[in-house]
Amino acid sequence: MNRKNVFKHLLFPHPAVVIVLALVSIAGLAYSFIRLQQTDTVSIISYAASFYSLMLICVRIPELIVILQRFRQENRYYLRYSTDVRLKMNIHLYGGLVFNTAYALFQLVLGLWHASVWFYAMALYYLLLAGMRLLLVRHTRIYAAGEQITAEWKKYRLCGALLLVMNLALTVMLLYFVWRIRVFRHHEITTIAMAAYTFASLTLAILNVIRYRQYGSPVYSAAKAISLAAAAVSMLTLENVMLTAFGEQNSQAFHQIMLGASGVAVILLVQGIAIYMIVNACKKLRINNSQT
Repeated sequence: MNRKNVFKHLLFPHPAVVIVLALVSIAGLAYSFIRLQQTDTVSIISYAASFYSLMLICVRIPELIVILQRFRQENRYYLRYSTDVRLKMNIHLYGGLVFNTAYALFQLVLGLWHASVWFYAMALYYLLLAGMRLLLVRHTRIYAAGEQITAEWKKYRLCGALLLVMNLALTVMLLYFVWRIRVFRHHEITTIAMAAYTFASLTLAILNVIRYRQYGSPVYSAAKAISLAAAAVSMLTLENVMLTAFGEQNSQAFHQIMLGASGVAVILLVQGIAIYMIVNACKKLRINNSQT
């Protein structure tokens, strides 16, 4: 085998090799972050393997784009998903329900670990949001968008009212937490997981709020408003974790001011969403009642 073929096999190995190497690299990095020092031999090998895996994935990006385009054009399941709005919405609602519940359990575990009322409150908040998603998905599972418009507006208004009540409870909880602030350390893996969830959910929530307005379904809009509220509230927990992890030189007063200011912004945002949902639903229901 000449030098050119060796280089080709090193840069373009079989896809199975890339997948196995990437999984091994992820496992090695996780073990290194948790158990080992940065200068440990295993850690250095893990870093090198992860760099090589990333390079292999990057050089295959054009090939992956072609495969993805072919999949979108030929796969019957994806074609049905992309054209069936009701199916797409149900998948998103079920996915949001699962992730909301999983994140609530994650917050509950943190609450048990740190004996913190804040994490208990966050766990309850996300469980209630999951319950609201379940209420909506029970409707979309049976009816198409706009098929029962009056019922949709009533559920839209109910979600707004529940958000408003939950926001009042969150306000009391935030005031208590800022006043009796406690500092607890999180592992780097925990911080990274919370940051990944928060930024991904916030980005998707903003995009979906804009995208699903075109369907004119109050239930769809309510689902995306819930996603936006959940993402905004998760920013508070992430900020507290980040201030603790990377703000060791800052005083407790600075911690309280930053968390309090961000909390007020999030509370006003969620309260504005809830009030808009209630007012808009009442207005639409009055118009529908006058027309019947």
